[in-house]
Amino acid sequence: MRPLIFSKMDFSHSNLFGYIEDLQELTIIERPVRRSLKTPEEIERLTVDEELSDIERAVYLLSSGQDIQGTSVVANLPVLMRQNPAETLRRVLPKIREVLHVAGVEMQLTAAVSFLTVLQEESVSIHTYSHSFLHIILQNVEHRDAGVSNAWLETLLAVIEALPKETVRHEILNPLVSKAQLSQTLQSRLVSCKIMGKVANKFEAHIIKREVLPLVKSLCQDVEYEVRTCMCRQLEHVARGIGTELTKTVVLPELVELARDEGSSVRLAAFETLVNLLDMFDADDRSQTVLPLVKSFCEKSFKADESILVSLSFHLGKLCNGLYGIFTPEQHLRFLEFYKKLSTLGLQQENGHNDNQLHLQTLEQEKKYISVRKNCAYNFPAMIVFVDPKNFNLELYSIFFCLCHDPEVPVRYTMAISFFEVAKLLNSDVYTIHKELVTLLQDESLEVLDALVGHLPEILELMTNGGENSGSESKLLSIPDLIPALTTAEQRAATSLKWRTHEKLLQKYACLPHIISSDQIYYRFLHRMLTIILTNNVLPVQKAAARTLCVYLRYNRKQEQRHEVIQKLIEQLGQGKSYWNRLRFLDTCEFIMELFSKSFFCKYFFLPVLELTHDPVANVRMKLCCLLPKVKSTLKIPTDKHLLQQLELCIRKLLCQEKDKDVLTIVKRTVLELDRMEISVDSFQKRFYENDLLDQEKERQEHLLLEMEQLEKEKQKNEGRSTNINDKMLEKKRRDSKTSSALAKSINLSVSGSSSGTSAGKEEKKSKLVRSQSFSTQVLHPKYSNIDKCPNKSSATAYTSSVSGMGKSCMLSFSDDSFRTHSSGNSGNAAFPSGSSRNLFNSADQKNNGNKESQSRKMSM
Repeated sequence: MRPLIFSKMDFSHSNLFGYIEDLQELTIIERPVRRSLKTPEEIERLTVDEELSDIERAVYLLSSGQDIQGTSVVANLPVLMRQNPAETLRRVLPKIREVLHVAGVEMQLTAAVSFLTVLQEESVSIHTYSHSFLHIILQNVEHRDAGVSNAWLETLLAVIEALPKETVRHEILNPLVSKAQLSQTLQSRLVSCKIMGKVANKFEAHIIKREVLPLVKSLCQDVEYEVRTCMCRQLEHVARGIGTELTKTVVLPELVELARDEGSSVRLAAFETLVNLLDMFDADDRSQTVLPLVKSFCEKSFKADESILVSLSFHLGKLCNGLYGIFTPEQHLRFLEFYKKLSTLGLQQENGHNDNQLHLQTLEQEKKYISVRKNCAYNFPAMIVFVDPKNFNLELYSIFFCLCHDPEVPVRYTMAISFFEVAKLLNSDVYTIHKELVTLLQDESLEVLDALVGHLPEILELMTNGGENSGSESKLLSIPDLIPALTTAEQRAATSLKWRTHEKLLQKYACLPHIISSDQIYYRFLHRMLTIILTNNVLPVQKAAARTLCVYLRYNRKQEQRHEVIQKLIEQLGQGKSYWNRLRFLDTCEFIMELFSKSFFCKYFFLPVLELTHDPVANVRMKLCCLLPKVKSTLKIPTDKHLLQQLELCIRKLLCQEKDKDVLTIVKRTVLELDRMEISVDSFQKRFYENDLLDQEKERQEHLLLEMEQLEKEKQKNEGRSTNINDKMLEKKRRDSKTSSALAKSINLSVSGSSSGTSAGKEEKKSKLVRSQSFSTQVLHPKYSNIDKCPNKSSATAYTSSVSGMGKSCMLSFSDDSFRTHSSGNSGNAAFPSGSSRNLFNSADQKNNGNKESQSRKMSM
């Protein structure tokens, strides 16, 4: 059909008939809608007198109304039982019982649900319920429609749990003997199987042995495989009811026989029941009976009976750990290899192996193989326990890699769900699966990302602090790969239509201050949160981003960055052009009051919030009025007395100048609430003790952040100063080494073998001199200011001993310099001047070299 574009319609003769055809098509589309309307006769028949009570109307509709009206009355039965149970039981319930004999499927299903709701709400006593409702339930349990029968059966099984034992025995168990006979219908025998499973937990073991077990054995030998399958699945409940001894003598032989049944569904039910009952068998039963059956199941699963392959892969983890104590090393290895084979089932053809030999897999087989690999992913944590986490790298890492990179989304989704369990089990070796975490974070399916995000804070904490054995180097190396993956995941969630996943991701990203540094959060995540608040159109996503932004601001360690973010919040949100941004500013202020101390809010956000009382949009003023009680609770008297005056002034202006009726109504209600509030004082009060204590802790942490920032700045200054000092010391050492080498050459030329010991002693003394020089350049603590003379004397003495035999003029010149340095130190400086010390030792080195040369000439002569 051509679209009707009225802005450019052409009413020429050639186009006029085309528009008429279009209008005729529209009238044809509307005709079925007219035919579906009720005629006046039908409307009159459906009309009910408004003066009738609820009970009378229900009886009238059940007697002479249509099926849809009767179904409505049945659905409304729990409400009638709450309002008037006596009249409902006397007049309405008998009518419902009559109608259900000829009712359709919809009314039958509705009645089953309503009866169960009445039981759960306990509108009447259990005795009254069993007397009034139980017979109706039992009559409809064997309905010819399977769906209706199952609905009534679910209601009956719920009723059995609540009924007293005697009622169950007389009303349910005794008639069950006749209904479980082969002469009864298939549906009746199936119902009997499920009822026996529920009844087995209701009575003592001797009653079950006498009255229930004979029926159980007969149903396990039934001619129909559906009955044998159903009874086999109920054997677990029967075994729990009769205890370990009877399970070993009665239930286990039946399971062994059913495990060899000709029907595949019967064998599957027997296998699953065996796995679920492993904890009830002793070691002998496991090794002699269960293990051979399990081995035969595993061998047949790939050859002749692929029907149990999915179930076997689902229960393999529970099976391996349940039989762990009786496995030999060979059996242990065999089951592990079997798990590895299942984990890659169906991937050989995709990987290019034996393309010509493998036949084309049907769609049903592909679905089955995907389910098998999904079950292997589900059992992966159990298999880690089976092989021991210490052997993860050797035995299971390759399978973990394959499952995380599986081509099918359900498999990767299951791995994302179980990733946290895997990380917990690996403990100190958790860093080995970091690459797979990055892979799942960057997965193309948002379902996988959504599954991983559920435990993302715990996973990241384990990744960065995973045990004592994981060194800090591996943790630091993991961060650069992790941050791009986190940012990519957020951007993919933001561009998708699944805003709930995006909201969940932003909420979980609030854990990052405990994982990465403050600067990394500031440059990679914080501004992104502000952008989301300003540009995203989904309110829950904006609120999640606002709260996470406040958490980042709370743990930011640089005051300059905090002031920048606060300024942007006030300017771009609180003073933004869009009223939507100003509303988000108020939401952000709520999170600020939740996460920060009262003094922090009053210092930065109190006055910007009050400025919104003059906002031109009524919705902003309305939201502000609702927020004012929380704003007032942040004040402390007398410290914030001027802010309290500002608040009262704004409220007076709102009362006097507000023109919007809705806003004025909220203002009046807020004024009454503010009048009832009590303002906390600076000192602790009993009524506000817990809140004041919590606020004091927040304030202490904020001051601690400021102190840490100051200490970091001082540390950086000291490091810069120490690097300069170290450079100077290295330069001095190079000069001294050059001088000592020149001196050693001159001494070797002039002095024979006996004088070599003397030169070595001089070198040792010269090293002492260098150490004294380095000591003179260091900063002294004030508490050592009273012993300034000691280092100078020791250095002078060392120098004197090192140049013994030289002229006295050299020693006197050095002592004069040292005294000048000491006097300058006493004049008010706690440290020796570096420039004077450098000149001092340079001059001393020159004189020392000159004296040594003259000494060497004398010795050679």
